[in-house]
This record gives sequence, C-alpha cells and structure tokens, in this order.
Amino acid sequence: MHKTAIYPGTFDPITKGHIDVIQRSAAIFDEVIVVIMDNAAKQCLFTETERLLMIQDACREIPNVKTDVGTGLSVHYAKEHGAQIMIRGIREVLDYEYELKTATANMWLAPEIETMFLLSRSEFAFLSSSAVKEIAMYTDHLEEFVTPLTAKKLKEKFHSDQKHE
Repeated sequence: MHKTAIYPGTFDPITKGHIDVIQRSAAIFDEVIVVIMDNAAKQCLFTETERLLMIQDACREIPNVKTDVGTGLSVHYAKEHGAQIMIRGIREVLDYEYELKTATANMWLAPEIETMFLLSRSEFAFLSSSAVKEIAMYTDHLEEFVTPLTAKKLKEKFHSDQKHE
C-alpha cells in the first residue's frame, strides 16, 4: 500500500531541524508532502511564495517530497490529498503538550489519519523558526541553522537597509 504523509507547518523560515524531519520522513513513507498552513496565531516574516521557494530549494534532492500551500485544518488537507499520516516534530516538552492536544482533536475529526511524532535530533532541539529570525536580526552567521538560500533571504529581510561596520 502506498503511504503518503504530510508535514504541515508555517516554515517561517524552514530550518535544518525541519529538513531533518523531512529527510527522516521521506525514508519512511512513499511520499511526503511538506505543506505550508496558515496559523492565525503567527505573523509571518516571509510570504507564502517566499516560504514555498525556500522549502522547494531545501528539498530539491529528496525525490519523494512534494511541496504545497494549504488552507484550513491540516487534517482536512491530509484527507483531501489521500495522506494517511501527519508528521509532527517534537523538540521539547512544550511542543509535545501542544502537539498532543492537536493530535487528539484531529483523531476526532478524522480517525483514519494518524499523527506520527518525530523527536528532534539533539543538535536541533533548540532550533525553531523564531530562534532563527531572532539570530538573523543580530548576525549574518546563519549557515548552521538554515540552507544558503534561506540565509540569503533572512539577510535580505534584516540587513538590506543597514550598513555593517
């Protein structure tokens, strides 16, 4: 049976922690759809188009990964696209508490869709899009955290109008 998973998120921006989850998911499933989903609680730095471009660049060498932009609930997106699994990355206890509530709600909405938690590797446990944006405000040294394209885009957002001494 063909197994399709979705990995939903805002990816503002995509980090090496996200990419690690995508690579590990792609090794497990026949197809992984990385889907940008709206989150009303977050105000994004990058447009959907910019985020999609960065994700496509980061995943270009993973043949069974597709990218998309969705709306509404992730679990509805999964159903509409024939996915049986939703992937969620877990970095810390607070992530788990939030994701457990979401996964439980999704079980009520679509019991046929399973949620799979992938624990963050230790080198990415602190890494979030928010942390990357904060780091980018104060330094150009981003290569440890994001791809070269994403580092370039962050530098353009935060440093294009500033002169460096």
